Amino acid sequence: MQDSTASALWANFLGSAPDWYKQTILAFLVLNPILLLVVGPTVTGWLLVGEFIFTLAMALQCYPLQPGGLLAIEAVVLGLTTPETVRAEIFGAFPVVLLLMFMVAGIYFMRELLLFVFTKLLLGIRSKAVLSLMFCGVSALLSAFLDALTVIAVIISVAVGFYAVYHKVASGKQQPDNHAHDSDDAVHDHHRLDLEGFRALLRSLLMHAAIGTALGGVCTMVGEPQNLLIASKMGWDFTTFIVKMAPVTMPVLVMGLLTCIVLELTGWFGYGAKLPESVRGILYAFDQEQSAGRSQRETQRLVVQAIAAVFLVIALAFHLAEVGLIGLAIIVLQTALNGVVEEHQIGRAFEEALPFTALLVVFFGIVGVIHDQHLFAPVIAWVLTQPVSTQPGLFFIANGLLSAISDNVFVATIYINEVEAAYDSGAITREHLDLLAIAINTGTNIPSVATPNGQAAFLFLLTSAIAPLVRLSYVRMVVMALPYTIVMSITGWASINFLL
Repeated sequence: MQDSTASALWANFLGSAPDWYKQTILAFLVLNPILLLVVGPTVTGWLLVGEFIFTLAMALQCYPLQPGGLLAIEAVVLGLTTPETVRAEIFGAFPVVLLLMFMVAGIYFMRELLLFVFTKLLLGIRSKAVLSLMFCGVSALLSAFLDALTVIAVIISVAVGFYAVYHKVASGKQQPDNHAHDSDDAVHDHHRLDLEGFRALLRSLLMHAAIGTALGGVCTMVGEPQNLLIASKMGWDFTTFIVKMAPVTMPVLVMGLLTCIVLELTGWFGYGAKLPESVRGILYAFDQEQSAGRSQRETQRLVVQAIAAVFLVIALAFHLAEVGLIGLAIIVLQTALNGVVEEHQIGRAFEEALPFTALLVVFFGIVGVIHDQHLFAPVIAWVLTQPVSTQPGLFFIANGLLSAISDNVFVATIYINEVEAAYDSGAITREHLDLLAIAINTGTNIPSVATPNGQAAFLFLLTSAIAPLVRLSYVRMVVMALPYTIVMSITGWASINFLL
């Protein structure tokens, strides 16, 4: 009876995750209290951060919410952070939470329009290098004015649509049939090789687009949340921010786009995959079938979605309301005008975003540990003791390294507050403060592409429905981001040292 009970408990603990993974998480939970007593809160805090990163890296073994949540709960119980600190972190980023709750769901109701537009592009552009450059460049342009999470949500929706269309046909089913595209059991043998090629193509386009959100997001004060924070601290308006950042952001943008082309032409780091002709044929047939059989009501749905998309861009560009509230308005308009009024129909739109929203809140618990244990303080103190001429470059490096393992908004907040305090005390000049602010902004935005936990958009991609479908793991994201990380980071550091 006891053996049966123990077996049941073990089977229920983290569900279908491998035994080695369960044992590792259990070891973390047991060792952390012991380490707290032996080595103290600072070392234990850093180890806890590493353990949480491990849960992200193993996202394909087990969704990080459960193991990461257990670690965050333990951190609060052990006193490494407090519920008040976690609450403050969450409410400080509440616009991001609202965005995930409502904007991603709003994009869900545009999926027909998005699939229509991007199918035309995918079929119309035969050069993979040009197609990749388009994904990267358009993502950069959109992210300069819209939120990166919104942009990546659009790209994910498109990728899922493409994958579902091909996977259904590869499994021997017709488009109207019900089909679970998360299992390859029914895929015909002669389609399996092309399916792997299609996965590789989608992986590369998703990564190009994700990098594009970082390239564009760093350029303007509305591109990323920390940009707005830094701009308000420095008293910069929209144009001033662009001009101040341009000596760094423009060279990085150019080098990033060139890297995109080189990667596609060389096929390095998992890039270069082309659209298999059989897949192209299936997508073309799907497009023709959809166009020929589109009813007046379906056409009207596309029109409504197009109008909603225009409203979305205008509302976000002019900041007519909080991003999440604009997303809620998009949901209301599209569902009301397209006849989606049943609760279960609307509920499907939230299935993708809410697990990630919960994971992000857990992440803020880990950020609370960083905050309460002052884990970054020694790094900041050391940089401020270095010669003034080397500080901007060192701030860029320090912000990049810390942002790659933590929340870049949190890192930017800590650093900008510290340098502002140094300016208020008379320790640095206004000109030097401007240089440090540029280094902080670019440092938190550019090198942080190194890991999925460096930027919310990357983490969203890793934990989205498309990642397991195209076999996009944490390690694979790190490898595919590596050439971008190296080129963009070196370019950013050199620009700060020689162009400012």
